[in-house]
Amino acid sequence: METKDGIQEKALASMKDIDRGTCVLSMGAGKSKLGLMWIDQYYTDYLKVLIAVPNKSILKSWTDDIVKFGYEHLIDCIRFTTYLSLTKQDLDYDLFIGDEIHSAKNSHIPWIANYKGKILGLTGTPPKLDHSERGILMNLYWPIRYTYETDDAVEDGILNDYRIIVHTLELDKAKTLQKKTKDGRIWMTSEENEYDYWTKRLNESSSMKETQIMRVMRMKALMGFPSKERLAKRLMSEIQGKTIVFANTIKQADDLCYYSYHTKNKLSEQNLEDFNSGKIRKLSCVLMLSQGVNIKGLTHSIIMHSYSNNRKLSQRLGRNLRLAVDEVAYINVLCYKDSIDQVWVKESLSEFSQDKITWL
Repeated sequence: METKDGIQEKALASMKDIDRGTCVLSMGAGKSKLGLMWIDQYYTDYLKVLIAVPNKSILKSWTDDIVKFGYEHLIDCIRFTTYLSLTKQDLDYDLFIGDEIHSAKNSHIPWIANYKGKILGLTGTPPKLDHSERGILMNLYWPIRYTYETDDAVEDGILNDYRIIVHTLELDKAKTLQKKTKDGRIWMTSEENEYDYWTKRLNESSSMKETQIMRVMRMKALMGFPSKERLAKRLMSEIQGKTIVFANTIKQADDLCYYSYHTKNKLSEQNLEDFNSGKIRKLSCVLMLSQGVNIKGLTHSIIMHSYSNNRKLSQRLGRNLRLAVDEVAYINVLCYKDSIDQVWVKESLSEFSQDKITWL
């Protein structure tokens, strides 16, 4: 069985004598500590290091870990940026760490292509497709040198075990959706008819731009259908443990749960604090809570929508993998059967251990 220290040492060794590469590490395996170990190898009084993060909420975990692991001597040589601001940064850094390196896009190439220093990419969810935008970037600028995945960490007792339950439901045939025409007329339709309408529009698309628009419109329709909300509310009433619901929109988060966490709720931080402490047992949120936040004792989650890659699912599942190693977390994924939603769910679960997944 592997230990955290052993994993980090192996990952570090994979970068020996290599100027650029990525280490794929499961949550809980210590990506930030590995990054600090890598920096420390090159430490001098004149070392300059840039660390890019997806959003500012992750900065605190880096600064906390610098102190926690005894790397205070590195503080003065490290600067942070978000990926959004990466192209605005100077190029005169000796080392560059891309935290969640899968966040890099083609728009970052002007900076990346001109940067001459060493690069360490850190991620738990590398691009699945080599020919995708992110896959091409990774293979070209920071190829994978070491991999240690979530199921490895579960098997080694670094993370608690989990079960994924996929709840399938049919698109509602009842005409309960209210629609409005451009001239203000009101009419009613069903989830099934609305899905079929956007699928037909997608199939009849005559250009790449129109195809992209129709795909987005169909996805938005699926994400807003009320039948999933009804199922989520029923599951919340049946589940006894601490439960988080990953909603698709702020309105949906507020409709699903009395306590919510999102940008427009002034009580968000208080709600999160109360949820973490156990004062409240149910919390709804949107994507902003997917990464960078740890929650104590979170035994259950409900995921309203699964995208076609495993990245967002992994980030959300990660909130449940901070239990004692002898406990089991339950992740409930809602899925419209016989639709593109079912295809997305199957694709997003393809890299997880299939014996931990149950389809209902």
